[in-house]
Amino acid sequence: QAHLIESGGGLVQPGGSLGLSCATSGRIFSTYAMGWFRQAPGKEREFVVAITLNGRTSYADSVKGRFTISRDNAKNTVYLQMNSLKPEDTAVYYCAASYSGSWSPMAIPYWGKGTLVTVSS
Repeated sequence: QAHLIESGGGLVQPGGSLGLSCATSGRIFSTYAMGWFRQAPGKEREFVVAITLNGRTSYADSVKGRFTISRDNAKNTVYLQMNSLKPEDTAVYYCAASYSGSWSPMAIPYWGKGTLVTVSS
């Protein structure tokens, strides 16, 4: 059963923009903080950004000022807007839900299947 369903992703040129979305159930969305991780080929999965139930956000230093997370409570959906993309942003992006507030991958109970973002000319 898919608890988190991502959409978006694809190929974009350096400097371009792309948006991702992650839809989930009302139960999860109203109870869990939501976030995004990414995993590049040959690298470990890393935290990108998160948003709490009350809208407080946190960003990895590598994406600050370029990425924006938001949540639509009416649609049970979280969005990731990615601007000024760089080749090093290329990765599979995973939506995640955290109940504990910890963003250690081992503490995440719900993951999306991932969507590939490729930044290349």
